[in-house]
Amino acid sequence: MASIVSRVLLLALTTLSLAASAQQSVQVPSLDPPGGPALQLPAFWFAANATGPRPAVVLLHGCGGPYGKQQGQLSERMRSYASLLNTEGWHVLVTDSLTPRGERELCTQRTGTRAVTQTQRRRDALGALRWLAARPDVDPQRLVLLGWSNGGSTVLASTRRNHPEVARSDIAPRAAVAFYPGCETDFQAGYRPTAPLLLLVGGSDDWTPPQACVRLTEAAGGAAGTPPVQLQVYPGAYHGFDGDAPVRLRRDVPNGAQPGAGVHVGADPAAREASRERLLDFLHEQLK
Repeated sequence: MASIVSRVLLLALTTLSLAASAQQSVQVPSLDPPGGPALQLPAFWFAANATGPRPAVVLLHGCGGPYGKQQGQLSERMRSYASLLNTEGWHVLVTDSLTPRGERELCTQRTGTRAVTQTQRRRDALGALRWLAARPDVDPQRLVLLGWSNGGSTVLASTRRNHPEVARSDIAPRAAVAFYPGCETDFQAGYRPTAPLLLLVGGSDDWTPPQACVRLTEAAGGAAGTPPVQLQVYPGAYHGFDGDAPVRLRRDVPNGAQPGAGVHVGADPAAREASRERLLDFLHEQLK
């Protein structure tokens, strides 16, 4: 059997054709607003080529939204991960939390002024889990939340067991993975996970610095009776290390470790391949 790394390299050559042929546009009801008509989220369904109820993974986009440069077309990151996960026999759902709320991106908006917050994103993620659990081709006991940056923070917000909306939810993920999330808010809130959690962060990240995720992991790991939190730090890697674009300084981002100074974003090929291998190892262990 080819190694996971070799499989990832092969998938990089076939991502566009595989994802495009499997993609189906759907509407997914959010749990936002509570008690009112549910906001309908534009979403994209990638069905695994497998029989019987299968695990399913929700992909939660970052502050830039789920799309690439072409309007309405999913980003290469989303299509690449959809293909990777489909190949493992898992369904994939990509949701869009921004455009139905009149936003295209959040990256250039200061934290605290954003119209779309983790409150809305949490409700979107919980709604997506409920939508998946109702499908006959999905195993409701093997659902996964997977997010990047702002979407990684959504993973934390949606699995923090002491939040009332999470505690009330009748659907919970089997596992959760967050790439370079902002961990400070959930650390301060006493984060304890509802499911095993894997954090994948860059050691040189100056947008969502890793130190808060280290503290969150240490605090959550010491709590009896809660699922484990695993942390992998990739030394020298910046925010977005699992992408393909070279590292650059984004001066249009007002947040980060040094507000106003900009943040570095870009790929680290070694960290990209290692993180995908770690991701697959973790999911295989949790979904078996």
